[in-house]
Amino acid sequence: MKTKKGIGVSPGVAIAPAAVIDAEEFDIPERHVPAEMAQGEIARLRKAVSLSKTDILALQKRTGEQIGKETASIFDFHLGLLKDKVLLKKFIDTIMEDHVTSEYAVAAVLRGYAKEFLDMPQYLAERVKDVYDIEKRLLRNLVGQSRQTLQHLDSDRILLAHDLTPSQTAGMDRKHVLGLAIDAGGQTSHTAIVAKALGIAAVVGLNNVTAEATAGTMVIVDGTRGMVIIDPDEKTIAEYRDYSRRQVEFIHSLDALRDLPAVTMDGHEISLLGNIEFPVEASSVIEKGGDGIGLYRTEFLYLGVESEPTEEDHYNAYKEVIDLCKGRPIVIRTLDLGADKQTQSRARTPERNPFLGCRSIRFCLQELPMFKTQIRAILRASVDADVRMMFPLITNLRELRQAKTIVRDVAEDLEEDRVEHRHDIPLGMMIETPSAALQCNAFAQEVDFFSLGTNDLIQYTLAVDRANERVAQLFTAAHPAVLGLIKDVIRAGQRYEVPVSLCGEMGGDVVFTMLLMGLGITTFSCTPPAIPEIKKVVRSVTMEQAVKVARRVMTFDGDQEILNYLRVATREVLPETYISM
Repeated sequence: MKTKKGIGVSPGVAIAPAAVIDAEEFDIPERHVPAEMAQGEIARLRKAVSLSKTDILALQKRTGEQIGKETASIFDFHLGLLKDKVLLKKFIDTIMEDHVTSEYAVAAVLRGYAKEFLDMPQYLAERVKDVYDIEKRLLRNLVGQSRQTLQHLDSDRILLAHDLTPSQTAGMDRKHVLGLAIDAGGQTSHTAIVAKALGIAAVVGLNNVTAEATAGTMVIVDGTRGMVIIDPDEKTIAEYRDYSRRQVEFIHSLDALRDLPAVTMDGHEISLLGNIEFPVEASSVIEKGGDGIGLYRTEFLYLGVESEPTEEDHYNAYKEVIDLCKGRPIVIRTLDLGADKQTQSRARTPERNPFLGCRSIRFCLQELPMFKTQIRAILRASVDADVRMMFPLITNLRELRQAKTIVRDVAEDLEEDRVEHRHDIPLGMMIETPSAALQCNAFAQEVDFFSLGTNDLIQYTLAVDRANERVAQLFTAAHPAVLGLIKDVIRAGQRYEVPVSLCGEMGGDVVFTMLLMGLGITTFSCTPPAIPEIKKVVRSVTMEQAVKVARRVMTFDGDQEILNYLRVATREVLPETYISM
């Protein structure tokens, strides 16, 4: 029996024999052809491109129907590349000028593309996988070789692979694939996105799990803890089966809390909001018993589109969420473009270190027409609605004041145009950099509310790329430095009567609920599935208990010591939760 630790990207437990997926490689020699055969090679190439487009469209349609349109959008890049006239010309030029086969032209050109991505920072790693996926699809259609399929397995399996291409992940047999254990990948990989959407337990960043097991070896995937157990003994299997059963029972028991308030045993009310990326997700927040939307990410409007969204596109998206929420509060975050998002993949010269570059509010302040378009739509849509506007990645007072000035200018333009709009929309900011946290007293005198974005706050405070599996063990919300910054921001909010919420992944982790309540957080915003469990913790403790937990935690000087204490404290008030086995 061997236990491996990775990054849990989709919670749950799966127990089944392994299916080890080999990497699909093509040996394409440099074979020359007579000049008179070039047109024939080009015809083969065009046919392969056409077949590949058809394959991807079918896969995208099936993915959209089975998983969702948002997940299916991962294939937009594939289609865009295959439709790219510049790429097709490079294929043809290579065939004509070098007198080579279409297979070699495809391999040579796309490997060149992949090398360009590999020479860029870590955040573009997923694009390399996309390029390899397209290359393999084209080569299969050229040489007539079928790939190892994951669509028609004959029994339940845990898939072990060095990595899965987007096509492989989306095309999995949902009936028989119970879990994923992947050597590569991080929290934002395609595998992670699709596994979450399918509800498949998944652990990535395992480095060499494929070398540890063979086909048929019994494997346990614990996506909640980020653990994979290879060849477990009967006792371990029995324990995990019981653990899995209790986990399912516990999740179902939370349904009864949907319409109950999140109030502590001694009467302190906590507001539980949801984080959403797409308008339709607002319904999930309500279904899970959420009080509203604490973080509405708006970047989806710019994903998978050829032209910039119009003011009406923004307006309609915001109105859809407002209508679904029926008077509940909604916090709309202005565009957080840049870094690992679509601006880098489209840029002529991508930034070498985009997480420290022109992203979020910096990008918006340089792209004023785009920024003003969004603000106009927010102000128009928020008439007679409980909507607040929030600026991301503010690092200094100048940025905040510029953003506020632009909002005032846009409101004046709407007034002059006699367009109905919200005159008094609350303006807030995300605290997600150490500079913002350290200047929180100054910021508190300038805004209506704070929202702690712990994902980036942890990343920037600890100098850890949260998408890099090589340093995943260093990315922790329990680091004393991170907790100290959070405490300071909460105190500043209390001092200046500025509400402070928390909207990072930390807010959806039940282990931190009592600590955050004890530090003074009364508004949590998390993914919709996490809301019921957080509510269960809130309703199971007193505020006095939470304060004691927070005081004790702040005396520790190590993240592991803090995590161990918090797990024990949470288990004491909520023994049925799945954090213990």
